[in-house]
Amino acid sequence: MQINVLANGVAVGEAAAKHAVESLQRVLSVSDIARIIAATGAAQFEFLKALTTAPGIDWQRVEMFHLDEYIGLPANHPASFCNYLMERLISKTGIRRYHLLDGTEDPKEVIRRVGSELASYPADVAFVGIGENGHLAFNDPPADFETDEPYLIVELDEACRKQQMGEGWFPSISDVPTHALSMSIKQVLKAKEIIAIVPEMRKAQAVKACLEGDISPMAPASILRTHPNSTIYLDKDSASLLQHTATRSA
Repeated sequence: MQINVLANGVAVGEAAAKHAVESLQRVLSVSDIARIIAATGAAQFEFLKALTTAPGIDWQRVEMFHLDEYIGLPANHPASFCNYLMERLISKTGIRRYHLLDGTEDPKEVIRRVGSELASYPADVAFVGIGENGHLAFNDPPADFETDEPYLIVELDEACRKQQMGEGWFPSISDVPTHALSMSIKQVLKAKEIIAIVPEMRKAQAVKACLEGDISPMAPASILRTHPNSTIYLDKDSASLLQHTATRSA
C-alpha cells in the first residue's frame, strides 16, 4: 500500500482526484468503459469536488457502482447516499451508467440485482474511505472477510451510527437507521485499483489501527494492505498517530 500524507483535507482531495483522473484516463485509453465504485460521506467532499471539475475524463464512458446505503431511507432524505451521489457526482459529470442501491426497495432484491451486475466484471477503480471504527464500506467490526457475496445486509454498530450523527446527517442517534446495504469486503478487494481518501483528526485512531495494527476483522479497513494496487491519502491530522508521517509505502 502506498501511503501519502498531505497538509490538509483540500490537498488530500486534490491529490486523490489527480490520481483518480490519471487512472481513469489510463483505463479509457484501452477500454470502452471504466467501472468505478464510489464512496460517500463527509470525508469525500473535497475529493469529489476536485474530481468532478477536473478535465480530461469522458464520463459518458464511466459506469458507477454504489458502495453502501441505509435500509429504509428514502432517496430524497438529506442523509441518503443515493441523494449524495446524484448531487455530488452523477449530476455534475453526466454519468449515464450508474447502479444505485435503493434503500426503500426489498433489500434482498436490490443486492441481488446490483450485485449481479457488479460481479459480471471487476471494477477498475474503487474510491473508499475508512470509518471512525475502522469500517470499510458499512462492514463494521468484526467484518466478514470470507463471504463471496457482492453485497450484504448489515447491522450498523453504535460507533458507526454515532459517526453518522456526528457528521450532521441526522439530528439524533435514534434517527440513524440500524441496518444498511454494503458491498462486501471481498468485493471491494476485487477492484483492480483502490484509492482511499481519509482526512480529519477523528479518523486518526482508526488509521493507526488499520495501517499499523494487525490485519483483522476488528479493523476492517486493515485488509486494504493486502491489495496489490492500493493507495491511501491522509492529511496531517488523520496521520498524526502513525509512527512515520512522510509519504511512504507499506
